[in-house]
Amino acid sequence: MYRVGVSMDIVNELRQRLGETAVLGPEALGERIAGIWRTNEVLSGAALARPDSTEGVSAVLSFCHQHGLSVVTQGGLTGLVHGADTNPSCVILSLERMNRIEAVDANQRCAQVQAGVTLQALQEAVEPMGLMFPLDLGARGSATVGGNAATNAGGNRVIRYGMMRDMVLGVEAVLADGTVINSLNALIKNNAGYDLKQLFVGTEGTLGVITRLSLRLRESSVSRNMAFVACQTFEQVKGLLRHMDRHLGGALSAFECLWQNYYQLVTSPPALSRPPLSQDYSYYLLLEAQGADAESDGCRFNAALEQAFESGLLADAAVAQSEADCAAFWGIRDDVHQIFNGGYPFVFDVSLPIDRMEQYINDVKVALADTPALHCFTFGHLGDGNLHLAVQVPSECANTSRQIVEACVYEPLAEFKGSVSAEHGIGLEKKPWLTISRSPEEIALMRTMKAALDPRGILNPGKVFD
Repeated sequence: MYRVGVSMDIVNELRQRLGETAVLGPEALGERIAGIWRTNEVLSGAALARPDSTEGVSAVLSFCHQHGLSVVTQGGLTGLVHGADTNPSCVILSLERMNRIEAVDANQRCAQVQAGVTLQALQEAVEPMGLMFPLDLGARGSATVGGNAATNAGGNRVIRYGMMRDMVLGVEAVLADGTVINSLNALIKNNAGYDLKQLFVGTEGTLGVITRLSLRLRESSVSRNMAFVACQTFEQVKGLLRHMDRHLGGALSAFECLWQNYYQLVTSPPALSRPPLSQDYSYYLLLEAQGADAESDGCRFNAALEQAFESGLLADAAVAQSEADCAAFWGIRDDVHQIFNGGYPFVFDVSLPIDRMEQYINDVKVALADTPALHCFTFGHLGDGNLHLAVQVPSECANTSRQIVEACVYEPLAEFKGSVSAEHGIGLEKKPWLTISRSPEEIALMRTMKAALDPRGILNPGKVFD
């Protein structure tokens, strides 16, 4: 077994398997950032391997398994829970060179891609064919589909199209010992035995490395209608969700909610956006519907809004009149970087029953009153039960207040079986809080699966659970 510190032996061994330029030594890692949210930190590892094929991935894992070397797989480094953090003794397995879209079948409406393809690249590749890959999130330009699958990404349109899990038809994955599992499948319905892809979707690279995927595509929408609306009470918010979903006949693709203070933050200087509605309301909803007939869909969307107003479900509305308006509306919702102004933000993504949201947020704010918290900004994908909280503290308190702030946010979820992670994963950051959302029996079963597929514990060790 290799000893920690014999880094060049590892580099040379991997270069023999992959080629001279496919492996970087520790000295070259200082030129690479640790993640798009951690640009002031650089990667640390014994070696960084960049295979360009499944066979190369298999060779890396076989070598690491034989010598008991830890492996951390990385995609676009857009994660928010430190799920791809490394250390000086690990081998970093980057899929950046596995970035080919291998096939698109317009009739079957599926694509076969390598795991290093970025989400945006796939979206743009299928668009000229009249198809769409509906997963969408702010980091689309750098997030990879392999990483999206490994973390079961959610994003903006889960209410209509589901999570990444719902778009994965099949995967090819490499186990810890280098064994290749080809479970690529282009069929929507396939009940032939265990659904093996689920071993790798959402498990954060702890059970195997996804190398290729078969992904479900959809027909492109012809129309898009959007509105920003304002509500004074949370009862109106809940009623509006049901009303719009019912009257749009399944076309509702996004139902985003912004609490007042977040709306004010992203529509006031130094933010570039200006408020399409007065900043005096309690809640703001970003509504989007996608359809097949621009004229009739627009009439249906406007009629639903008018009926909602007449029924007392909303107080005001601004309706997009162009694609530029739609982009501007999404720009308001997605201007998350504003939470860094004025303090250090702890960012959370939780899910819980919609009926519990108003009281939950109130309880969190009451609990935070005894902490250094300056603000608790709330927004998120309310239509699918997912809220994001950004708790801002003075920068000098960032290191000392994390645990107490996390307790204020996570502990109330236990009462109604909420999730500490709606879409970002567990990684290192949420590992201490996993028991809020998972029972001892569930965690024991997870450990059994990990021991069976990765008996030497080399795959992303220490993530999710110890």
